[in-house]
Amino acid sequence: MPSVFTRIINREIPAYIVAESDDFLAFLDINPLVEGHTLVIPKKEVDYLFDLDDETLAGLNLFAKKVAKAIDSVSDCERVGVSVVGLEVPHAHVHLIPINSVDDMNFGRMKLSPSKEELATTAKRINAAL
Repeated sequence: MPSVFTRIINREIPAYIVAESDDFLAFLDINPLVEGHTLVIPKKEVDYLFDLDDETLAGLNLFAKKVAKAIDSVSDCERVGVSVVGLEVPHAHVHLIPINSVDDMNFGRMKLSPSKEELATTAKRINAAL
């Protein structure tokens, strides 16, 4: 069965997409730690980040770098943090999180519940910065 991320890639379920290439996709986390929390994934479904072939892993990082710069330019943050947890969804992915403190990347804390309108606005702002 395809992962939820593959279903997003295939447009079977909706997502707030901020960037896309032939090989990668970036979209907002719908329950973010902070506004602008974005997931970056390869379109190739591989469970574990370090099982990606070298070319895909390098490409994912370069794609994430572009997205992170766009997030940084539209967010009130000191920088964009990167996290790889990889336990929630069996599809390699990185989290890009605008941060002002280490606690902004604490996955154990309460997540936000933005409205569809708030997510759409954030996605448009990041996309416009690309």
